[in-house]
Amino acid sequence: MTADEQISRSLFLLLSYMEEQQYKGFDPYDGLTSPIFQLPILKSQHKIRFLAQQSVKRSPVNLRPLLGIKKRLNPVTIGLALQSYAQLYSADPKPAYKEKALHCIQQLQTLKAKNYSGACWGYDFPWEARYASIPAYEPTVVATGIITHGLYHAYKTWNIKEAGDLVVSAAEFVLHDLHRSTDPDQSICFSYSPFDKEKVFNASMKGVRLLAQAYSITTNEELKSTATAAVNWVMKYQNSEGAWIYSQRETGKWIDNYHTGYILDCLSEFIRHTNDSTHQQGMDKGISFYLRHFLEADGQPRFYDKQAWPVDCTAAGQTLLTLQRFGQLELAKKTACWMICEMQDPKGFFYFRKFERHLEKTSFMRWSNAWMLAGLSALQQPTNHN
Repeated sequence: MTADEQISRSLFLLLSYMEEQQYKGFDPYDGLTSPIFQLPILKSQHKIRFLAQQSVKRSPVNLRPLLGIKKRLNPVTIGLALQSYAQLYSADPKPAYKEKALHCIQQLQTLKAKNYSGACWGYDFPWEARYASIPAYEPTVVATGIITHGLYHAYKTWNIKEAGDLVVSAAEFVLHDLHRSTDPDQSICFSYSPFDKEKVFNASMKGVRLLAQAYSITTNEELKSTATAAVNWVMKYQNSEGAWIYSQRETGKWIDNYHTGYILDCLSEFIRHTNDSTHQQGMDKGISFYLRHFLEADGQPRFYDKQAWPVDCTAAGQTLLTLQRFGQLELAKKTACWMICEMQDPKGFFYFRKFERHLEKTSFMRWSNAWMLAGLSALQQPTNHN
């Protein structure tokens, strides 16, 4: 079996699994949906809730059935499925892909957060970050930016006005509902959500990509100028090797695969849609760092710049997207084949994480399957944009 045949078989096995499950599944961060944590006494205990959430996530055994945690529908899963259908249609224009994409758009309309300046989305579970407590379905720029990227794909692939309108609407959320940190040089950073004032590089770049895509639809100069100010902030913190740490918080000094990939992909979209190549050299430097630090010779995707394990499906899916975007198709195929051989179940889903000495086999619909679906679908495309 050739690499292309292996990837195609894997992709459609995964897609069949996800469609059979109606995109519903567990999530690494869904621990607080347990009925235990609906008790009033536990609803305001941030530290206890944070530790419980992390314990459920990190347990080598899936505790969710014991805790009464149900499989749920995550808006980000739908956004990534939408992106995948558009990518598949670009390679093979089957009417069924458009029909499924339209269904995804209707689901996203239903799952929007309420009472914000524009369309926006969050996760289907409450979650505790170190810096904020975010209720279920309340928006973040990360969730919104992933979903609008899928909507933008649908808009460009099929000229679906509803999809384009949602992207433009979501730009209002970025402009008016997120907090901004402004440096003396007038560069800005968008907050992760309306509930915090964190300075997270990849999150702010999700806002940049959204504004740039909305600008390509509307040519509204405010969108371009605001995106430019946010790009300038991220780029001035790129280190001498070409990388970015996760955030400016003391606990966020690590450098990892998928957050680096997010930044590079979003920067590429900004340059493409605004025709502003000021940071082309910085992007090239970032790509060089990515290729040097996040891939083993056999195709295994690395999690951190200085640590190979664990192998993680969000990181792997993003690796495929980043490699394909920047013209590294053969490397992407090698990574895809490694993941298929090492981490795909015969039923079609992908396992959560592989450690050096053990494998965590829980199927997570958003974290593992949706990201691998987007990555594998991108490898079917004839062009380098995803």
